[in-house]
Amino acid sequence: MFKFSTKSHEQLINKWRENPDFVQAYNDLEEEFALLDEAVKARKSQKLTQTEVASRMGVPRSAVCRLERGLISGKMPTIPMLRRYAKAIGKRVEIRLI
Repeated sequence: MFKFSTKSHEQLINKWRENPDFVQAYNDLEEEFALLDEAVKARKSQKLTQTEVASRMGVPRSAVCRLERGLISGKMPTIPMLRRYAKAIGKRVEIRLI
């Protein structure tokens, strides 16, 4: 039997933030989360669905879904794939070392 928590998502996150390992792992993914945010925001600001982006990229919708999901899971897409995605949503990829 599963025991479901009655805690809210925010309560769980706050509890996890007490663990230094969680905080470090979360911080390590900060740039990936920012990239995902920017990518999805840009797609939505163009009022494009994943299906429309996939059509523009010449790939199945599942590839766009994997790309966006991959950004969440830390499986970074290749730079050429990011460039195709960016072009499909009217953007370009810029990589900088700071």
